[in-house]
Amino acid sequence: MSTNSAVPERSLSRRIGVFDAVSIGLGSMIGAGIFIALAPAAEAAGSGTGLLVGLAVAALVAYCNATSSARLAARYPVSGGTYIYGRERLGEFWGYLAGWGFVVGKIASCSAMALTVGFYAWPQHAHAVAAGAVVALTVVNYFGVQKSAWATRAIVTVVLAVLAAVGVATITSDAAQADRVLGGTDGSVSGVLQAAGLLFFAFAGYARIATLGEEVRDPAKTIPRAIPIALGITLFVYAAVAVAALSVLGSIGLGASEAPLTDAVVAAGASGLEPVVQIGAVVAALGSMLALLLGVSRTTFAMAKDRHLPHGLAAVHPKFKVPHRAELAVGVVVATLAATTDVRQVIGFSSFAVLVYYLIANAAAWTLTETEGRPVRIIPIAGAAGCVVLAFSLPASSVLAGTVVLAFGALAYAAHNILARRLGH
Repeated sequence: MSTNSAVPERSLSRRIGVFDAVSIGLGSMIGAGIFIALAPAAEAAGSGTGLLVGLAVAALVAYCNATSSARLAARYPVSGGTYIYGRERLGEFWGYLAGWGFVVGKIASCSAMALTVGFYAWPQHAHAVAAGAVVALTVVNYFGVQKSAWATRAIVTVVLAVLAAVGVATITSDAAQADRVLGGTDGSVSGVLQAAGLLFFAFAGYARIATLGEEVRDPAKTIPRAIPIALGITLFVYAAVAVAALSVLGSIGLGASEAPLTDAVVAAGASGLEPVVQIGAVVAALGSMLALLLGVSRTTFAMAKDRHLPHGLAAVHPKFKVPHRAELAVGVVVATLAATTDVRQVIGFSSFAVLVYYLIANAAAWTLTETEGRPVRIIPIAGAAGCVVLAFSLPASSVLAGTVVLAFGALAYAAHNILARRLGH
């Protein structure tokens, strides 16, 4: 554990209250994930009941992870997230592994968001559209244009309106059947847990609330209040949308869909809403991808500065003042994945890597002392256990790919340390 981890002086004004913190959390969570993750989760669960239970399990694990992260963010109010927390509380390797897991997991998330754009905008050419969207947003980021707070709220407002329209149109349609909601093939515990692991992808933005410690009024009270409210609202919205889609498609139809909410409104006889859903999905995915590309490129930049990634990626553009090489490198990798991979595979891989990231966050939170604001002991224990169970309940291909990529990162870390010692650094 580092001994020189005093919190640096900060000058940010504390203006954010509970309402604003909840709004930011909703803007980070209610995005493209719900437009794409329901289908593979329904296929894994095998029944509507299993899908809804899996959704609740994913939300519970997300709550534990967010609470642990919030306490760590209050202790270490600097950028970097668990890359910093793991390094300070558990040792440099664990911080590195968290950072590596975040980078590769969120790169996969970016490609999933890009494919969401493709499947909803032009399904016949989904991969080409996805790659083009990545290129366009990489150019936007390169010139230093960032998503502002008002844009975040505008996006979440559009998405909520679209989801509400989907819910009303499907539930009130003649095609809706109550027995489809809970029915389906015989599910299993492993299927429910796999569904929860895949649906965790749709909750992944909750960490944004945990990083607000410097900017909120009375953070010790505001953040613990905002987290369950935001997660509760998100869970309600996701459950309502899942019930609506199941009522017209059933678990089998939902599991087979590539654009589930579009298929739901068409099955409900509300084909006039199809372009509305398409626009909502594209807006949500582009908004999520813009924020993700920014976050991944900044973590890549931070790791490159520490020489855990090629040091050349730590360059800052002299005019635009952005980590342009990191942004371009991330953009190339994401565009390649978006052009070549299956969306269900990248969702599973992303969930695995990000669950490892939060496993380290929970382990770091466990080491906090009472005077450092540690959470109730059961929170990091349940969070860590949940991360492990969900990660290894994912499809075998996702677990294998995630394990290989994380192992490669660990080997690269070891090789870097050996080389540094030989060079006397």
